[in-house]
Amino acid sequence: MGPSKAVAFDQAGQPTKAALGFAAGHGVAVQELQVRHTPKGEYLFAVKREEGRASSAVLFETLPQLVSGLTFPKAMKWNESGVRFARPIRWMVVLYGGKVLPIKAAGITASDQTKGHRVLGGGKWGTVRDAASYVRLLERQGVIVDPQRRRELIEEQIGAICHKAGLQLNDDEALVDEAVYATEQPQAIIGSFKDAYLEMPEEILMTSMKEHQGFFSLRQKTTGKLAARFIAVVNNRIKDMSLIREGNERVLAARLADAKFFFDEDQKIPLEERAKKLSGVTFHRKLGTMAQKQERIRKLAAFITAQLDGSQAELPRVCDRAAALSKADLLTGIVGEFPELQGVMGGEYALHDGESTAVAQAIREQYLPKAIEGVLPKTRAGQVLSLADRLDSIASFFHVGIVPTGSEDPFALRRHATAIVRVVLEENLRIDLRPCIDQAMEIVAEDGFSGAPGLDQERRLRITEFIFERLRHYSRVLYTLRDDVIDSVLKSSHAKSVDLVDLVQKMKAIEAVTRKPEFDPLIVGFKRAHRLVEKEQWERVPVDDTKFLDPSERTLHQAVAEEGQKMGFALSGGDYQRALNSLVGLRPIIDTFFEAVMVNAEDKTVRNNRLSLLKEVDDLFMLFADFSQIVVQGR
Repeated sequence: MGPSKAVAFDQAGQPTKAALGFAAGHGVAVQELQVRHTPKGEYLFAVKREEGRASSAVLFETLPQLVSGLTFPKAMKWNESGVRFARPIRWMVVLYGGKVLPIKAAGITASDQTKGHRVLGGGKWGTVRDAASYVRLLERQGVIVDPQRRRELIEEQIGAICHKAGLQLNDDEALVDEAVYATEQPQAIIGSFKDAYLEMPEEILMTSMKEHQGFFSLRQKTTGKLAARFIAVVNNRIKDMSLIREGNERVLAARLADAKFFFDEDQKIPLEERAKKLSGVTFHRKLGTMAQKQERIRKLAAFITAQLDGSQAELPRVCDRAAALSKADLLTGIVGEFPELQGVMGGEYALHDGESTAVAQAIREQYLPKAIEGVLPKTRAGQVLSLADRLDSIASFFHVGIVPTGSEDPFALRRHATAIVRVVLEENLRIDLRPCIDQAMEIVAEDGFSGAPGLDQERRLRITEFIFERLRHYSRVLYTLRDDVIDSVLKSSHAKSVDLVDLVQKMKAIEAVTRKPEFDPLIVGFKRAHRLVEKEQWERVPVDDTKFLDPSERTLHQAVAEEGQKMGFALSGGDYQRALNSLVGLRPIIDTFFEAVMVNAEDKTVRNNRLSLLKEVDDLFMLFADFSQIVVQGR
């Protein structure tokens, strides 16, 4: 489709430059252009026909590009072709219509020959005729092609082992996925380790088994405690599986011995002593050390605590002490070996050092949630530390101009913002984030880091909108709220309190009232008033009831005053349904007003008075939300 017919031809019916350029751009003669009717009117079209090509020819060009386009976090080169791939490519099978397509990639020419499992397959080549024969051939040679079959086999084997041993599996879907895609002929086996290692925190044992070896950990069914057993899924099946089991046990024993050494050594130095050395650990080259970040978190945690309900008298002291020790475990041997145990080990070592259970638990929970749907911190102190840590990270990186763009978010700031939204909403924290954002920005600025260009006001708005973006996604997915409903609340709240719980309650109230039959006509009337007071040039004056020329003006003026009073009372009490009902009740009065009077009257005084009256209507609606964002359904 090109330009409209009106633009493409002059009054004499001759093609204009727009038509000539369009035709030339598509390689067709201008007289071959067609005029077609569209919903927008008559438009010019260039009709071209591209001849089809044989599938084999297209595939011959496309497949090598697909292979070279695959990327991996870690890749390698192995021959003179210079191709980078996860593993060396030794052969390729490419068939179409039963015939070989001899494409070339990574220095290899495709054929119809393949091999199966490197041990069970015996190293024999086999000929592939089609997809079905490929599956049968590989299965004979020890490779189960279908990943779903491998998953079912792994789950069956693990279930049978657990049943026989009287143990319970620590469910881990990610570990199952790893086993499925790391094996061709999966075989689950059970192994054991020394009971003495059970004296260590179970997180150390489970992490060592999972991260280093890909082993599943097990629990006693009766007590729920970790068992000195594990399950490994290996990629082999031989007569004497004890050889493989013993090999895995030896490797795990070495790993656990290292972990025990680190654990024992870590306990010799209290967290408080380690915290003093955080000035030697860099947080970010533009944002100083971990000692500075820990101190910022401490200050921000104190501020957040003061904003929350003060019913927990010990909360300020617990938060202060936990924040002062929160990053100390980064200097421990266990966390150096297993970074994913940050916080967890801090909590363990805090208890060892004699800190209270509340302080230890807050340190343990500071990084929760670790994933978008991860477990949330359950203690109030843990929630405060989690919010303080994440708000500091967002404020710090925004301060130095490191802001997520597109798919780039190297410091996981979107995840931090999502965590803030989840902690506040799911734990029902009634807190205004606006002063917390201001305080976080102020604390970062006090550290003296060079800030990116821009005013603090602009930066605060950007941070607020950044958190609102995650709130939008959360409200859309979890509460299935309409986008226009979400925007109507958020766009009116930038200059107000950023109480996420309150904002979502407003969204839900609006979503409920949109289902009423009178709501859409009400919004049509409001938008008409809103557009008039936005578009017209007029001098706002106090509404003068002596200048009313029609009864509908006085009725609307009185209704706005009465409903405004009711609405203000309802808003102050958080009764949003009642507040919205006040607005819905104005619908027939607004309609009558527009039917009865011409707003833009010739008399300037009357005109200004009517526009001022409509501005009162507009202001009343805006007290609740920006209803100009609402889309009238079907329009």
